[in-house]
Amino acid sequence: MLTIAEIIVSVILIALVLVQERSSGLSGVFGGGGDASYQTRRGMERGIFISTIVLAFVFAALAVAKLMF
Repeated sequence: MLTIAEIIVSVILIALVLVQERSSGLSGVFGGGGDASYQTRRGMERGIFISTIVLAFVFAALAVAKLMF
């Protein structure tokens, strides 16, 4: 049962990560390209961001629970 839940959560988590908007990507790490302005998440973008964090914690909890049982 835990394995099926873990698979479902992982598929949803992958989809949410792929849907998120990419801003500067790896170029920001090396100091190149893109402006350094701060962008506030609003609306659906914020919901996707929060859902990704929640599902990451759920996935981690399922993985730990799977180790325990």
